[in-house]
Amino acid sequence: MQALRNYIDRYTAGTISDADFAVVKSVFRPRKLRRRQYFLQAGEVCKHFAFVVEGALRQYSVDEKGSEHILNFAVENWWAGDRESFVMLTPSQYHIDALEDCQLLLITNAGLHDLLQAVPAFALMVREMDERNSIATQKRLYASIGHCAEERYEQLVKRHPDYLQRFPQHMIASYLGISPETLSRVRHKVLHKP
Repeated sequence: MQALRNYIDRYTAGTISDADFAVVKSVFRPRKLRRRQYFLQAGEVCKHFAFVVEGALRQYSVDEKGSEHILNFAVENWWAGDRESFVMLTPSQYHIDALEDCQLLLITNAGLHDLLQAVPAFALMVREMDERNSIATQKRLYASIGHCAEERYEQLVKRHPDYLQRFPQHMIASYLGISPETLSRVRHKVLHKP
């Protein structure tokens, strides 16, 4: 739980009180996932959002040809879940599975609303997190429609260099919306730039 407490403190630029954090702790429950185990499968309702204490997950869809399209990775100190399904209580169109063994802290929608009302520091953290998520989503959308494959790869190298060592190349290609062959050409070109 210390990782979550540190996360709240970082996003609120303060220190959550022991009493407030006791309320937060009472709402979250720990869960472990083994590598390749599903957190969510398409067609299910996302009943929990997960704070990633340790490990990595991916959120993806599978098209009619069986190709995977990775929307997000979630690593330590990130959140995982299908926001639309979680908020609207509708079936998800995404799968979320563990790429590594994971330790997660889960919260329900009802628990989230309880904390938003009861713990001002948590509400502030969620507001800050939502603003940053909106900005990141906007940047990712613009990159997908406004940048070539090389530019998207260079942005990934700049923002998330750890992904390149942590995830297989075919997953990086899927995340960037390009084929593995294109990724190979782009990597070679970037590595041999003057």
